[in-house]
Amino acid sequence: MKSAFSFCTIVSLSFRFIGTNKENAMQEFINKYGDHINGVRSGFDRLVFRGSLRRLNYGYWNKKLDAFVAQAMEQYLWQNKILFKDYLDHVKRVSQRVKQNSIGAFEKLGLPTPFLRNPSADKDAVAREIAAEKKVESGLVCALSTMEPSLTFEHRGTHMVRRMKPCQVVYQYQIHPQVGWMYARLQTWFHSTFRWG
Repeated sequence: MKSAFSFCTIVSLSFRFIGTNKENAMQEFINKYGDHINGVRSGFDRLVFRGSLRRLNYGYWNKKLDAFVAQAMEQYLWQNKILFKDYLDHVKRVSQRVKQNSIGAFEKLGLPTPFLRNPSADKDAVAREIAAEKKVESGLVCALSTMEPSLTFEHRGTHMVRRMKPCQVVYQYQIHPQVGWMYARLQTWFHSTFRWG
């Protein structure tokens, strides 16, 4: 079964700071890659990338349903020969694969993968505590999961509509040898979103 949607490939750039002045390092980076940069923003020392499956996000507002009809999701299901009534089973299978793949590398290394019952818990503090306890100075630290309100889809009548519902998310933490403390947030349920910081 061929998916109707293509997914982007994330490219990792290797870089290093030159000298001790970070502003000079940033200026060197801008000078070197300036023709690929649309704008420059300065601020705190944290860079966060956000993303979603954009091709699943278009549609229109239906007054009768009082909901946003997700035409793209309807097309995805149609092109993959999935009936609306089978949407839930399909999403459960995909979600299970996403969950397993997002924590698998941590489990193989015997690293903690706890589920946090309190979604407002300070996940960064929990992960840093684990890193200190396990004496992790570089590499993978842990994968924390919890339930958080997230944008997703549901089958309503003859349409697929967007709605907010609690979804399981996984926070992966690692210490990069050059960049330092990093995390990725992955929503395991359709319409999967992610965030790296």
